[in-house]
Amino acid sequence: MADVIAVAGEALVDVVPAPAEGYFEFAPGGSPANVAVGLARLDVRARMLARLGTDLLGRRLRAHLTDNGVDLGNAVEATEPSSLAIVEVGADGVADYDFRIDGTADWQWTPEELDGALDGVVALHSGSLALTQEPGAGVLRELMAKAAATATVSYDPNARPRLMGEAAQVLPGVHELLGIADVVKVSDEDLRWLLPDTPPGEILDDWLARGPALVAITLGGDGVLAGTSEGLRTSTPGRAVSVVDTVGAGDSFSAALLAGLHRRGLLGAPARAALRGITALVLDELLEECVTAASITCSRRGAQPPTSADLAEALGR
Repeated sequence: MADVIAVAGEALVDVVPAPAEGYFEFAPGGSPANVAVGLARLDVRARMLARLGTDLLGRRLRAHLTDNGVDLGNAVEATEPSSLAIVEVGADGVADYDFRIDGTADWQWTPEELDGALDGVVALHSGSLALTQEPGAGVLRELMAKAAATATVSYDPNARPRLMGEAAQVLPGVHELLGIADVVKVSDEDLRWLLPDTPPGEILDDWLARGPALVAITLGGDGVLAGTSEGLRTSTPGRAVSVVDTVGAGDSFSAALLAGLHRRGLLGAPARAALRGITALVLDELLEECVTAASITCSRRGAQPPTSADLAEALGR
């Protein structure tokens, strides 16, 4: 039975502020890799489709994913060096990113490297840099289009303006993927870059009209605004938490969203009609889980998504 959720994209190393002032440390990261770890910690069979270098940092990334129970059977052993993201955390805990990715492993996909990647897969998630950085971006976009025949397709634009170029150049590609995706998660920060001065509610309606069954717009501490293609609109407030940093919070939201849909039998092409018809009660319950997962990550240093036990305890279940 198809019950694997595959995640395609970058697994890179974050250079993050250390507890000792003025020092930095290396931590495994990359939005797709964080989602895969988040899924595995929520007891979902997660497959990471990544190109992992054989250098010191690549070996560390591989160990991190393996130790968290992520399946690397379809990961590529790459000869290129690993990518780096240099993270700056503001006084409010919000993270900013700078990158070192020229010629690195994450972007060099060939179609042959993804043979068999969708076997047994009920959903495919991707987003962020992997869908914008050539030469591999086109290969992964083709994989998402192929996956739509049998699996739920999940997409998070996860904008990184320093690398993606001008928003006006990126937006057509986002719209293209909205025509493929069933589930879309996007942050209000991403939308302020992609579509400045456009209210989230208007974007929600527009994006749902382009094809997805479900769109969720995260609003930081203010929670989430969401809707379905069947006309359902809802919002969930944020959870009060002492923010250490926001690294990986959106990825934890995505992982909880996919895990929750999986648990409710709403993933896979045969469940597409049921996903579009999700009820308000079920969607609100699901969004509460997602907001809670993100808040737990915000209370921790770095991208440390919750386990299923952490989430159940926080929800009082």
